[in-house]
Amino acid sequence: MKPTLQRALNPFALLITVALFSILATPINAEEKGNTKSTEPITKGLRVFTCGHSFHVWVPGIITDLCKKAGINDHVQVGLSSIGGSRVIQHWDIAPEKNKAKDELKTGKVDVLTLSPIFLPDAGIENFTKLALEHNKNIRIIIQPIWLRWDIYEPTTKRPEKVDHNAITGEELRIRHAEHFKKMDAHIVELNQKYGNVLYIAPAPQAVIALREKIIAGKAPGLKVQEDLFTDALGHGKAPLQVLVGYVDYAVVYRRCPVGLPVPAILKSAKLGDQEESLNLLLQELAWEAVLAHPLSGMKK
Repeated sequence: MKPTLQRALNPFALLITVALFSILATPINAEEKGNTKSTEPITKGLRVFTCGHSFHVWVPGIITDLCKKAGINDHVQVGLSSIGGSRVIQHWDIAPEKNKAKDELKTGKVDVLTLSPIFLPDAGIENFTKLALEHNKNIRIIIQPIWLRWDIYEPTTKRPEKVDHNAITGEELRIRHAEHFKKMDAHIVELNQKYGNVLYIAPAPQAVIALREKIIAGKAPGLKVQEDLFTDALGHGKAPLQVLVGYVDYAVVYRRCPVGLPVPAILKSAKLGDQEESLNLLLQELAWEAVLAHPLSGMKK
């Protein structure tokens, strides 16, 4: 018998081989079922369509600005479907003759579709996923969950008569968001198992909570209280919050770290003076940390 064959049949080598097969066959838990496709930074411009509400529809403008600053000159926002307070299914149900989202997806030329569901169930997510894949098997669908409106989980909590954004702690925010995060992650994992890892999460609410904790700790330049992030009790964002969320979405769409990018135009409108640069850096760092920490963002530490 040849030496190479003898080595191949060595009992110890055979034992190692069996052990490796056993490890590979072991099911992974839900936390490990992150999207495992390439995480290499994208340098070529993408064609993006967005469906959303007032917690998301301003993101395309910020990403377009960031792409210019990053030298991604061929980025194209091909369209936007905007409905206030909408679930994804409402964008799906728009009349065929007016449904720009479906029309663009059917061209097969959309690289990324961004959706922003409020709460589940929402059949629109799967409907758009199926349609998108029928026309472009390489499309990515990015889900940006909302940060809780009125700082409550609406499916189980009655809307308070008065909202005090300044009174809540970071720990309490995480507790209130926990069920929201759990259900959204589970739904995306389920759809990825069904359709082949094409959906990703842009963890905007996690980044928002982290920023609120920085404000509480007095470590957010130019922001004194949590109310400085919001225009109203519902939770619509002012420029700093919008920029933070824009960085999160940019990082997931382009798989690129936003740290080091120049101050975006919308943040300049906040007139933060000499705090502008330092706050911009903090927003970039918090966004990137949130993206790296989320198992469904498509990025890894």
